[in-house]
Amino acid sequence: DGGSSDEQSGSRAMGDAEEAGAAQLAAALEGHDDRVWHVSWSPCGALLASCGADKVIRIWRRDATADAWACVATLEDVQSRTIRSCEFSPCGSYLAAASFDSTTVIWQRGRREEGASAEEWECVGTLEGHENEVKSVSWSHDGSLLATCSRDKSIWIWEAPPATTPSAVLPPEELELECVSVLSGHAQDVKFVKWHPHELLLFSASYDDSVRVWAEEVDDWACQDLLQGHQHTVWGLAIEPSGRRLATCSQDCTVRLWSRDGRGKYVPG
Repeated sequence: DGGSSDEQSGSRAMGDAEEAGAAQLAAALEGHDDRVWHVSWSPCGALLASCGADKVIRIWRRDATADAWACVATLEDVQSRTIRSCEFSPCGSYLAAASFDSTTVIWQRGRREEGASAEEWECVGTLEGHENEVKSVSWSHDGSLLATCSRDKSIWIWEAPPATTPSAVLPPEELELECVSVLSGHAQDVKFVKWHPHELLLFSASYDDSVRVWAEEVDDWACQDLLQGHQHTVWGLAIEPSGRRLATCSQDCTVRLWSRDGRGKYVPG
């Protein structure tokens, strides 16, 4: 009948989608009590961190035996307002979280007993200095630097202990991050920061409709390039693994692509 025909057509369509490699929902993770703003995979892909307006970070891991995802840690009661962004360090041992309370908190992953389901995380540092909401946080490729950006129009670069390998993980009491530069140049909120995949080159996106590219000079960091073209707020950006191409997205309803030329500059195209 008509119903059977529809079901058969739906089954065939799903089969076609699977054959074509279409993405399908694997799991819906529930637990946050308010808007979820950001998610971040650990470097090995075993853990997923989520954060949001409920001022909580949840760490999720897939239980292979049950074929389901579970929340294995809840990081809370440290930041007093929305947690807007969280990112794992390259070694996966640290998690940096940026909040609207003007702070960035560093969490350290503890050792998990074999067979234990829960993850142990400890707050090992709070970075203060921004005058307003911190919107985004990003680790450099080698874990030696952390960038934060804020509604106060500034970008702060923090120097961290090397975090490229598990052997570099330090005891909680020894973890210290020092601000080595405060970058000014954007005329409005800085919405997003992201490091180049394998160079110490930092990109920032802003409410002033522009993207800036920053690099270290002789004794400080400076803006190396200004990418203009968007007609409204630039909310985010992504860099391909080679670092040769950049994509930026804006409230002007466009995505713009940029390519690195022979001079090392990013140009439209």
